[in-house]
Amino acid sequence: MFGLEPSLPAKKALNIFKENKYSKIVELGAGLGRDSIYFGKNSINVTAVDYSENGIKVINEKIKKENLTSSISTLKFDIREDLPFESNSVDACYSHMLYCMALTQKDLDKLNSEIHRILKPGGMNIYTVRNTDDGDYKKGIHRGEDLYEIDGFIIHFFSKDKILNLTNGFKNLSIDYFEEGSFPRKLYFICNKKNWKIILNFYIFSYTLELIKDLDQQIFLSLLLF
Repeated sequence: MFGLEPSLPAKKALNIFKENKYSKIVELGAGLGRDSIYFGKNSINVTAVDYSENGIKVINEKIKKENLTSSISTLKFDIREDLPFESNSVDACYSHMLYCMALTQKDLDKLNSEIHRILKPGGMNIYTVRNTDDGDYKKGIHRGEDLYEIDGFIIHFFSKDKILNLTNGFKNLSIDYFEEGSFPRKLYFICNKKNWKIILNFYIFSYTLELIKDLDQQIFLSLLLF
């Protein structure tokens, strides 16, 4: 998000991208682009997405300065809308504390569904969240769910149960605790993989429906009872 050096989660995510031979990713909530620039410098093709027009402007300036126009593109976009990417087109999605923004559970469910849609089979969603052990949890003004307004900013805090409830269509690979900053912020690093079995079952089911669509309904029922 912000800062000059790449974040610790970005460094960890890059190793995962390299291990899995991922080359095309989307960073959601790119902030001022420190992690997108880091990925681009390490041979990853990145689309940096952020809602802030100023943030996108800063990232574009960094891209030009670092001569990374062939590796990084930018997009000003509200992630509460349907993501503007083709289905099954992206190796991985990455976000650092995006999920901690003023997003309701309904917003998060939709975002997760959209991320699942655009990921290739076997693709990963890597994200970080401030957790319920954080010193700011339950401070400030309660804004519903696990959302608290502190100094004018609304933060969504996450328990492990909340994280696991956001795995529809994914297999959770890890939930790792880490700390960041001098406060420090207490966070989880989450890695979810698009579930092959669910995708395979969907295609088998769809193919089966195509095979039986012309069959007499009674025959179809007999097959089900067989």
